Amino acid sequence: MSQSYNRGLIEDFGRWREFSAGMWAWIFHKFTGWVLVGYLFTHIAVLSTAIPAASQDPATLAAGEDIYTTTIVTLESLLLVRILEVGLLAVAVFHILNGLRLLLVDLGIGLDSQDKSFYASLVLTGAITVASVPTFIAGAF
Repeated sequence: MSQSYNRGLIEDFGRWREFSAGMWAWIFHKFTGWVLVGYLFTHIAVLSTAIPAASQDPATLAAGEDIYTTTIVTLESLLLVRILEVGLLAVAVFHILNGLRLLLVDLGIGLDSQDKSFYASLVLTGAITVASVPTFIAGAF
């Protein structure tokens, strides 16, 4: 005799309110991981278009007019790129801190305070990101 189990609606978008800190940590960790992978491929694509110019004439390279240098200088002059770099820092810092938190939990350290350590990693990520904003934005103006 089989019993049926009502799992509720899969399309019930109100279920996010029931998520615990651990579920949010998992979601954010997966999201930041995918963002970092996407950035890696984008970074490689941008640099691969500029690297072939590295074998140009030495006089051009000495003058700093090669395609690689021009590409980097052009991108760094855009305010949007600077803002995206701040976002990348926030994503990377959270992913690192949450990964360290998960490592400690796997080792049995801090099992009782997983929620607090997740919130601490969020606060520390915010503090590091806010503290770094002047450094990133300074060269854009």
